[in-house]
This record gives sequence, C-alpha cells and structure tokens, in this order.
Amino acid sequence: MTEYQTHEYDVLVIGAGGAGLRAAIAASAEGVSVAVICKSLLGKAHTVMAEGGAAAAMGNVDDRDNWRVHFADTMRGGQYLNNWRMAELHAKEAPACVRELEAWGAVFDRTPDGRILQRNFGGHKYPRLAHVGDRTGLEMIRTLQDHGVHQGISVHMECTVTRLLKDGERVIGAFAYDRERGHFRVFKAKAIVLATGGIGRAYKITSNSWEYTGDGHALAYHAGAELIDMEFVQFHPTGMVWPPSVRGILVTEGVRGEGGVLKNKDGHRFMFDDIPDNYKNQTADNPEEGWRYTQGDKNARRPPELLTRDHVARCIMREVRSGRGSPHGGVFLDIAWIKEKIPNASEHIKKKLPSMYHQFKQLANIDITQQPMEVGPTTHYIMGGVRVDGDTQMSNVPGLFAAGEVAAGLHGANRLGGNSLSDLLVFGRRAGLHAAKFAKHNPSGRMDEDQIATAARSALVPFERNVNDGPYQVQHQLQDMMQDLVGIVRTENEMQRALENLNHLKQQAKEVGVTGNREYNPGWHTALELDNLLTVSEAIARSALERKESRGGHFRDDYPSKVATFGNLNHVIQKDTHGEMQIRRESIPPLPPELKQIIEEMK
Repeated sequence: MTEYQTHEYDVLVIGAGGAGLRAAIAASAEGVSVAVICKSLLGKAHTVMAEGGAAAAMGNVDDRDNWRVHFADTMRGGQYLNNWRMAELHAKEAPACVRELEAWGAVFDRTPDGRILQRNFGGHKYPRLAHVGDRTGLEMIRTLQDHGVHQGISVHMECTVTRLLKDGERVIGAFAYDRERGHFRVFKAKAIVLATGGIGRAYKITSNSWEYTGDGHALAYHAGAELIDMEFVQFHPTGMVWPPSVRGILVTEGVRGEGGVLKNKDGHRFMFDDIPDNYKNQTADNPEEGWRYTQGDKNARRPPELLTRDHVARCIMREVRSGRGSPHGGVFLDIAWIKEKIPNASEHIKKKLPSMYHQFKQLANIDITQQPMEVGPTTHYIMGGVRVDGDTQMSNVPGLFAAGEVAAGLHGANRLGGNSLSDLLVFGRRAGLHAAKFAKHNPSGRMDEDQIATAARSALVPFERNVNDGPYQVQHQLQDMMQDLVGIVRTENEMQRALENLNHLKQQAKEVGVTGNREYNPGWHTALELDNLLTVSEAIARSALERKESRGGHFRDDYPSKVATFGNLNHVIQKDTHGEMQIRRESIPPLPPELKQIIEEMK
C-alpha cells in the first residue's frame, strides 16, 4: 500500500508566482479554504525576475492612454490571434489591479506630483508600465506574499505535483511529493488553479529559472485539457551572451525604454533598417525623434528598438548571421551613449536601472554607464498554454483553472512586454474568484486509490532501472535539439527531424535510472520532469509544423510571410483515447462590432 500524507482544501493553487498568489488571495477572500503548493521556497518564484513593469493604461504620464489603446496594442502585438475577450478584460481591469497592489503596500516609482510613474516599453503606444526601478516582479511578489500571509492560506513549499487526480471528467486533487524527503502527498480539492509558469527549460538558452519545466502544461494535457498556440514561443531579444556561465540571463526591455540603442559591430543602429508596415506610422524614422520619445515628448514616435519582441529578436539574428554581430555572437545594447544628451548620465542610469548596473558589473565586469552590453535572443516566454474561458479561466476540464503564463489566449502570437505582470494580477484574481465559486457549488469528488497507487509507482520507477543514461544527459540532448531545430527560425525539415528525435528521447527517458534514495535527490527530480519537458516540446514542434506561415513569435524560413488563411486559426492540442497527441485547427470567434471598431480607429 502506498504511504502518503493527505491534505484537503476547497481550492488548491499549484504555483506561488504572481498569478498563484493573486489567485489564492482572491479565493480566500470568498471564504473557502485555500492552499498553495510551490516548487521552490515561497518568495523565490520566477516572477521575481520580471524587471520592466506591469502594463496598465492609467494615463499617469500620458493622458491620451486608456483601455481602448491598450486593447488595440495587445491585439496588434498578438497578430489578432488573441482571445479578444481576455484582451478586453485585461486592458479594462489592469489599472485597478495595479492600484490595488499599491494599496497593499507596493512602493512604485513616482511622478513629480506623486502618482505611479509609467515607462515606455516595446509595442505600447504610450508610456504604460508601472514599475519599481527594474525590480518590479520582486516588489509584486513581496507585496502579494505579505498580503497573502494574513489571509489564512496554507503553503506547502518545495513540493512538486506529478499528476492531477480525477473523478470522471472532473479534477478532484493532485498527487505530489516533497523535494526534501521524497515523501508522497495527496491533496484533495474541489477546484484546482494551475499557475506554474512556462517551459523555458526545454531550450538550451533561456532567461527562465530552473522551475520552468512545463509542469502545468503537461499536468493539464494529461488530465484531458486542451492546449492552444503552442507554436508561439517568445525569444526575448536581449539576454546576456557573455560570459558563457550567464548566457541567457535577461536584460530588461527597460534599458531600451530609457533610451538604450542597438548597434552592430560597425556601430550602425540597424533597427532603423527594417520597420514593419503596420508599425511605420507609430515609429520614429530618425534617432533624434526616437530619443525625444524616450524623454516624454508626446509629439515624437517611439524608436524602432521598442518594436515588438519577435521583430527585434529576428533583426538581431539577421545581424549575427550576416557577420555583423558582436565578438560573442550577439549585438551591442548601449545606454551609456545618453551622456551625450543629459548631465549626470551615470547616476541617472544607476537610478533607473539599478539591477542591470549590478548584474553586468558583477557577472560580466562591465560598467553599463560607460560601456555597451553584449546581448542576444533568449527563450523567455510561451504564449501558448491551457485553453481557458476568458471570463472564468476554467479549462475544458471541470474544476481545472489556469492563470498566468501556463494559460493561453491573452497574448495571441506575441506578448507585449509588461503585459505579463498585469496578466498575473487580472487573471490570477479571476481564476481564484471563479475557482472558489466552483468549490462552493460542487461537493468533494471520490478519491480513487488505484490512481494514487499508479502515480506512486510511476514516480518510483527510475529507482528500479539500471543506470545507463542519467536524466541530465537526456535533458541536455533535448535542450540542444529544441534550440537548434525548433528555435527562433524554423523549417519543415528541421522540425520533422525534431519530432523523430523526440521519439528517440522518449524511449531514452523510459530507460533513465537514478541512484541513491528519495531524500535530497536532484537526479530523481530531473527524471520526473523529463516527461513534462518532452510533452511540451512535442506540442511546440507539432504546432509549429502545422502553421505554414510566419507570424508573431513563430518564424518559418520556408514560409517567411503571413498567410491569410492562418490569420484566424488557433491550433488545438489534446490527448486522444490512445494516449497520442492530436492537433486540430479551430477558427477564432469574430470580434464584436464595438471591439472591431476600436482596432480600426487605432490603426
């Protein structure tokens, strides 16, 4: 008989980043019992790495901003594949969510008259990001954590969920183990909120922390949930490229929002060479106008460095592939040049970008107030994830909700910078609220001991195998393969090879063995995460192979243009009755006339 501890709650939140904490707070406010499971320690969630700010059309710096402009910017950035209802709710509700965070104690940077300061960011027409220097995510987690502590929420730290438990079609719990001792735990719950973040660890070069192994995507998929938009992986244009030990660590878009420019090895500011037609009327055509925009001139247009992330990343790769890159395979990001424009530039940079200054000083021995940084694209975010209802955040599996990066819809084909942090607040709140309502109106399900026993046997299998290839070797092979074959630039032949390689890696993963015991065994943890990484990698490759065009974060070298027939389609991934991954196309519901009019007005 399987030994395990049992815990029972009305609502179980898996993940303790911004979305998970906000969901837990919302659910608790409805008077239900709530628990949060976090893979690492509370306060260490990947949200703390978010730097630039939370996008919300508050109009504190430019009073022309409003939810209609934010909605149109989000839809344009997502190439109109967004769930328009989510984009509407996000634009309308983000300002109140940011102000609520402020009321709970978040200390935002201020305008001279004391309002929340907002900065420029890529793809946003007006300065819209509420920020705390370049440490906004850290402040968000601190605030939500401090507020949540007083709500009576139970927290289970260093605990990993390996399987969702069901009663018929409905989820009614989760099977997990604690990472320190390896003891099994069963969580009974009337509703579950997934807030597990992304999939970045499927790639070799990523800004994501170690937790991002696609756990929530895979848990939902194996429980019968639909995934959509999995081809759309965002490669942030600016990650560190040198030294090798820090390759991929994020360099915030805030550097460019404060006036930083991108140059190739010849000192040429190459972003002016390629401005997409649908952004030309909003983009500066000369450096002087671009500089005035970053300094708050309402009559100036944004510099091309603040175009959408997918476009900037591809322009950087073009320079590198053409032999015009920096010595270590990136390009130069220069904020030091602003000393030509303002007095005391060094102190100004340190004040506006304190984390970036310390990051480069300590990790690369570079003073960004005096020298340019070397940067290049890094796997950063997945727009795809669990398909959810726009209002309630519930998936097609009753009782299973999702919020944040693990949920799809808001961002379409490409996420605008800063929309992620306000996404966490808006839809974390909605997921928690509606999960609590579901829990109130549904009784506890019947827990099946056979499901629990199967989950336990599956978790222990690696100890029973001979140790030939260890889990790390398989993980590294997968990361190299995804980076090379399903990365920023994709082709049919390469992705077909990737799917063949994935089949081989699946077989290798089934043979992976680990030694030692269950206490403090990172090899065992990695072995259990392999299935999640392989599942999301297959979903990405299959969806990318199916989309025979280039759009947003998905670029096909063999189909470099947009194709109209794909402009209204989501790719839906679901597990069939034989356990195989199936993909189908679905048309996006038409925009209501009032939202369509907003988009037309904002073009």
